[in-house]
Amino acid sequence: MSDAAARDELARGLLNCSYDDLNPIQKSVIDLIVTETPSRAPGLTHDDRRFGERLADRVAAFGGSWAFIIGFGVALLLWMGWNLATRSLHLAFDPYPFIFLNLMLSTLAALQAPVIMMSQNRQSVTDRKAAEYDYVVNLRAELEILRLHDKLDALRGEGLMALLVEQGDRIERLTHEVAALSQQRR
Repeated sequence: MSDAAARDELARGLLNCSYDDLNPIQKSVIDLIVTETPSRAPGLTHDDRRFGERLADRVAAFGGSWAFIIGFGVALLLWMGWNLATRSLHLAFDPYPFIFLNLMLSTLAALQAPVIMMSQNRQSVTDRKAAEYDYVVNLRAELEILRLHDKLDALRGEGLMALLVEQGDRIERLTHEVAALSQQRR
């Protein structure tokens, strides 16, 4: 049987439609089953990000951590504490109301927000690929289970037929023996 015929037969047996009517993901699953190749996660096994993308992901990871929040809180307290404590000595570089600190915080937020969004966009693409791969693996597993159920049902049917034939033979033998015994008694 050719691969095309095997694919079409498998598609009709498991999904009740021809191979040509399947969507690309279903076709890839049928192809994997026919060729008996293991499923592979496309693009999830190696890191193909450029340097800037890896740096943005690291910045986003650090910017969303407790270490950043605590460290940044300590830096803000030190900044404000120094400027309040040294105001009378004329050593304060950003006296109250901390206009320079406000500028620094605004700049940090303006730079950090797009970096985090770029990282989240890349992560959503990776998550989408992983979800598609999970769907393919789950669909393949479901179809393989259906095939196993069909094989078990066929085996069970063959076994039942063999038992029925054997039981029919026994009944026939017993009928002959009963008839022979009744003739002997007469």
